[in-house]
Amino acid sequence: MKPERLGLLALLAVTLVWGTTFPAMKLLSAHLDALQLIWLRFAIALLVLGPLWRGMRRAEARWGLALGLLLFLAFWLQIEGLARTTSNRNAFVTGLNVLVVPLLAMAVLGRRYGWRLWAACAMALAGMALMFHENDPWNLGDTLTFASTLFYALYILALEECARRTAAEPVRATRMAAAQATMMLAASSVLIAVRHGGLGSTWASLATLSVPSWIALVYLGLLASVVVVTLQAWGQQRVDAMRSAIVFGLEPVFAALTAWVLIDERLGIAGVAGAALIVAALIFSQWQPAPRRTAGAGGAQPGN
Repeated sequence: MKPERLGLLALLAVTLVWGTTFPAMKLLSAHLDALQLIWLRFAIALLVLGPLWRGMRRAEARWGLALGLLLFLAFWLQIEGLARTTSNRNAFVTGLNVLVVPLLAMAVLGRRYGWRLWAACAMALAGMALMFHENDPWNLGDTLTFASTLFYALYILALEECARRTAAEPVRATRMAAAQATMMLAASSVLIAVRHGGLGSTWASLATLSVPSWIALVYLGLLASVVVVTLQAWGQQRVDAMRSAIVFGLEPVFAALTAWVLIDERLGIAGVAGAALIVAALIFSQWQPAPRRTAGAGGAQPGN
């Protein structure tokens, strides 16, 4: 299988796990605020990833810490936004990455994209609008979520730039994940100290968690942090930022499927149509017409 296809499969796995985290986040949000949740997730993640600092190359540490700061800002703002708006609107605004990534790439990096990818972006955006359209006015939660989307778009582009600049000696995804988790933990620690005066309230909140809440926390810390951050770093070494953003547009689809299975929330006809349109956008972005066969050197000759 081609490296790009393997990268796409990795990013699909990342997006699938993202879609399953909503019930866990919802369960834990009754006991923990956004900063506490991020701190605990990445404290657990570092229990696994911490030893990988040994033998880490300078480029891996430098890129990992910088990417970790962007990822922290995206996580924090998204969770803060979720507390102030509905989950559907949060998912839709986050899904605007499909357009924000290419727009930023054009404005900042001078990139140009062909019509096929732009058409796929339009299809994915229309699909998300069908899935999560609501008529309430724009609110603070939507603004915070959109700010999160901007930082996550920068994160996606920075991962692509990291892969380009380190092509001669590719960074190791596991080491990058360790550095990112370290920055996530450090940044959340600083802000928890400012907001709560230390970790005392976080430890107190842990004492109130039920067994299902602990399972949700471990799931977020191990699978949704260790595995996902590592897979994304690995996958984006093989897939460009534009196609990555389209794959990540599947997150609302996986979230809706998870809600249907776990809490019996069902999509209507428009929602199902939107989900189908997002899947079609992903397939369309990857489909390439077969090259025309022409007569000449190495080609089939008419009449032979």
